[in-house]
Amino acid sequence: MAFVTLDDPRKRIPLGTFSLWVLGFRPFYLLAATFAALAVPVWVAVLAGVVSLPMPGLLWHAHEMLFGFVAAVIVGFLFTAGRNWTGLPTPAGVPLAALALIWLGGRIAMAFDGGVAAAVIDLIFLPLAAIALGRVLLRAGSVRNYFLPLLLMVMATANLAFHLGRLGAIALNPIAALHFMLSLVIVLETTIGGRVIPSFTANGLRSVSGLRQWQHPWLNTAAIASTAVALLLWSIEAPAVIGAPVAALAALLQLLRTLGWNPGATLRVPLLWILHAGHLWIPLGLTLIAISDITALPPSAPVHALAIGATGSLIIGMITRTALGHTGRKLETGGVEAATYGLIQCAAVARVVTLVAWPLAALAGIHIAATAWSLAFLLYLWRYAPWLVYSRADGQPG
Repeated sequence: MAFVTLDDPRKRIPLGTFSLWVLGFRPFYLLAATFAALAVPVWVAVLAGVVSLPMPGLLWHAHEMLFGFVAAVIVGFLFTAGRNWTGLPTPAGVPLAALALIWLGGRIAMAFDGGVAAAVIDLIFLPLAAIALGRVLLRAGSVRNYFLPLLLMVMATANLAFHLGRLGAIALNPIAALHFMLSLVIVLETTIGGRVIPSFTANGLRSVSGLRQWQHPWLNTAAIASTAVALLLWSIEAPAVIGAPVAALAALLQLLRTLGWNPGATLRVPLLWILHAGHLWIPLGLTLIAISDITALPPSAPVHALAIGATGSLIIGMITRTALGHTGRKLETGGVEAATYGLIQCAAVARVVTLVAWPLAALAGIHIAATAWSLAFLLYLWRYAPWLVYSRADGQPG
């Protein structure tokens, strides 16, 4: 089968043309959504004792959601955005297919082996993705985005630390490496989110009279910096007397920053409110970190506020938005998208609220959250899988 690429000389790509390997978002969104829909039910089966894994179930679940699901979405997004930022091609065709196969190999290895060989296979993906992205950004002189391949390499280092700690090669609790990875993801989300969410809102609500937004560069910088510091202190389990005040300050700054984007004006536009809702989970997660530092709050409460609430919401919002735009469709959503967004919120609320306010119902919260999460990504696949696999609706390459 011949690959259709972005450099294809044809002016129009016939409808129904296989285009999975044309641009990064296509295979990685498809793989990530499929994995998200399957991996969480597997985790519930592990908790029930129905399925066994070659490593502690909690470590597998947390690692695979971060270095499997989230990493795939990040790479797919950056490869796609990188082409827009630079005008230069990012991996496509055989190289893109090879990277997707490497990612898939990591998931299989982690599920069925879990030893040194599995760690090696899993560790290959992020460095190769960082090199591929970095080459494009360097060629284009895109200085503003140089931090992104470096961030991917830091994520790869966190993955290495996880495996070394898990295998007993170094004296490190692998949970700390997972918390650090989640922290990196949140910093990436709030940095990129601060660039695009306000502009998406302004453009999407252009017809709304009297729409008001405000931003201050100092507030953006202070919110991102304090969040990075707070999450670093959390991941290294710094003393509460240091960590709690910094987390509380970061939460306040992030809340003020997000409110300045006018989230209330987006309530009738699902493609916008899901991004605002996702970002609002960041100050909530930081608040829970501050509280957990000084109370007996379950430590998994802030984890799931940030992982399901913030990351899950922002991912489902971006993989619908970018998939619509890059498959030649209008940036308009219907009942399917609204349902997926609502299900992610349901998953986050069920998991966090039962941990915080109703510990006896924590197991029920897991089941509700898992069901809602999986249904959300199954709905996404039902609607978007054909669009990801086949050519754009407008016949343009991409």
